[in-house]
Amino acid sequence: MNYRHAFHAGNFADVIKHFVLVRILLHLQEKNPAFRVIDTHAGAGVYDLAGEEAERGGEWLTGIARIMQARFSENALPLIKPYLDIVRAFNPQPGQLTAYPGSPLLARALLRPQDRMTACEVEAKARKALIEALRRDTQARVVDLDGWTALPAFVPPNERRGLVLIDPPFEQKDEFERLAAGFSEAFAKWPTGSYLLWYPAKSRRATDELARQVAYAVGQARPPGKCLRVEFSVAPQTAGTGLTSAGLLVVNPPWTLAAELKTILPELEKPLGQGGAGRFRLETPKP
Repeated sequence: MNYRHAFHAGNFADVIKHFVLVRILLHLQEKNPAFRVIDTHAGAGVYDLAGEEAERGGEWLTGIARIMQARFSENALPLIKPYLDIVRAFNPQPGQLTAYPGSPLLARALLRPQDRMTACEVEAKARKALIEALRRDTQARVVDLDGWTALPAFVPPNERRGLVLIDPPFEQKDEFERLAAGFSEAFAKWPTGSYLLWYPAKSRRATDELARQVAYAVGQARPPGKCLRVEFSVAPQTAGTGLTSAGLLVVNPPWTLAAELKTILPELEKPLGQGGAGRFRLETPKP
């Protein structure tokens, strides 16, 4: 499949992925030492929701647009508000949603003065847009390097704390295998870092094998690391339909994350569901 960011900006998968990204970074903020964010497949940074690519599928209309209008309980609202506040900052006109920040811009909004970010993007147009979005930013570096090459090269970072986001476009048939292998190589070099792996959930066999391989690599560390798997489906997956289910593997997650997901995910099922309520799956994968 082709999962280029611009075509799907602000869809249900972005909402889930970026909510988790924000929760992890907020947790990293709780300790004073600096941290680094490494985004291996960063994209363009900010997406025009009125642009040709975003309008072609209009996926944001059943994603971030619904979440911005949804009502949340007093327990869930404080968890999702920091993510929504960042999105609102890119849409200063009240009631209008015209831009959506990608992962590097969401992460940049949560960097403290001591923190740093490395964003990798090889596609020339997207890289140029990202450089423009982060122009003259001394804390954020955009590199013209393939994410799979950068993954083992940039860990461990000097900061020794941080998050690696691995969010490839899944254009190649072997992308799941590359994701498992790339993660395992990086994790062997930096087993104390946090990792966030995104994947489309179209094949149960492929997603289960990915989770198994990641769980195995994490379990080999001494002491063993931890892993959390979350998948969210907005409708049953049928032949010929677009993406309706996506997942995340969170390695060395914040100790609060599982409880936070149990609070927020049930409240995302109704607004994100298509033709009925969505469904989520939250578990600890086994090797």
